[in-house]
Amino acid sequence: MESIEPAYGTGPLLLVAASAVAVLLFLIMRLRLHAFVALVLVSLLTALATGIPVGDIVDILLAGFGSTLASVALLVGLGAMIGKLLEVTGGANVLADTLINRFGEKRAPLALGVTSLLFGFPIFFDAGFVIMLPIIFSVARRLGGSLLTYALPAAGAFAVMHAFTPPHPGPVGAAGILGADIGLVLVVGLLIGLPTWYVASYLFGLWAGGRYVLALPEDSPFGGRDDADRPDDVPPASAGGVAVTERTQVRRPAFGTVLGLLLLPLVLILLNTGLNTLATAGVIDGESTAVQALRLVGQTSVALLITTLVAMWVLGRERFSRGEVESIVNSSLGPVATVILVTGAGGMFGGVLRSSGIGEALAGSLDAIGLPVILAAFLVATALRVAQGSATVALTTTAGLMSPVVAASDLSSVAVALIVVAIAAGSTVLSHVNDSGFWLVGRFLGMDEKTTLKTWTVMETLIGLVGFALAALVYAFV
Repeated sequence: MESIEPAYGTGPLLLVAASAVAVLLFLIMRLRLHAFVALVLVSLLTALATGIPVGDIVDILLAGFGSTLASVALLVGLGAMIGKLLEVTGGANVLADTLINRFGEKRAPLALGVTSLLFGFPIFFDAGFVIMLPIIFSVARRLGGSLLTYALPAAGAFAVMHAFTPPHPGPVGAAGILGADIGLVLVVGLLIGLPTWYVASYLFGLWAGGRYVLALPEDSPFGGRDDADRPDDVPPASAGGVAVTERTQVRRPAFGTVLGLLLLPLVLILLNTGLNTLATAGVIDGESTAVQALRLVGQTSVALLITTLVAMWVLGRERFSRGEVESIVNSSLGPVATVILVTGAGGMFGGVLRSSGIGEALAGSLDAIGLPVILAAFLVATALRVAQGSATVALTTTAGLMSPVVAASDLSSVAVALIVVAIAAGSTVLSHVNDSGFWLVGRFLGMDEKTTLKTWTVMETLIGLVGFALAALVYAFV
């Protein structure tokens, strides 16, 4: 919906924006109100406070919510289905075992990290990390040394993929709100995310493992220091729709099958991006039927749909009945429903900010003080991340605040994708006690709060700083 003539000047609008963010943080942090409800409520209050006509408020709220969900829900839902199918069939075990054998035991942390990068494409951070924990514990028990040496490269890989690359809800939602090309966000996210992981997660994990000797927990549900190794044919313990006693007999897929399923959507999406680039440069005829058909196949949602269908056929045909496959993919949607709704509500908040004129006021203020858009986006995301903990809320709220600024700045499509990555970097830094990931990693690895702050929090901060530094460097030349 187009912007409505602002009812107030720059000063009052910026005051309303600051107050809206403060109220949002108060509702989430102090009153423990669910982020979805808090975002919807603050969106409504902001619309009223900025003088948007009462008759237009509901339409503006629904337009922001619906336009964001149009891009987020399909990608997140299909990505979750792919991840669940790979989880239930033991795909992570297959990747880890094969890569460790090929890399060698001395490079086991690198193998675990690469496995997590690949498996982190379709599956969320918390679910992916929990799936990998039995493998991490088994390798640490077999090879010895600090558990951090093996756990941090894997955890950092999931964190990077979750924050920087589609189809995860944060970057998808931010891209939708900012009008960025999803394919370019994927390419830029990978190009920046991979070296970021290597420096801030893998190398840091090796250093932290040498500095902090962390033994295997004695009472971990994933196998303590005195437990026998998990049999190779037993997949991780969490799955929906199929009983554990049945799943222990499931034949694991081949390494090539798992790798092919993980690379298929990437190849299709990159095909679309490449054809678009060639058509723009005049190398090929972008209007031809063949090119249009290939670009359709490479659209992110279509690419993930194709991959989901292939995964259901390849992974399910010899292992599960059709009813079991349906149950497995159905069980993947419950955990992502909250994330989808929160992301949509963030888009609603962004729609209100655009329609009220707050975005234009913020753009004018940033231009007046000379603060680069990418730096402002990073700082706002960092502040929101530190204040309330949720990376998704930080991503979507920052994208909503910055979207009018980006729209008014006449930036290239690559520059907009870099801003999405900068926001993702800001939403990663300084994970502490208000972040669920802080407690998940700390508790599962048997660390106290002080050790978690010195390891996990430092690693997350390095990921954010290195990722932003690389994005800002590229941004300076585009």
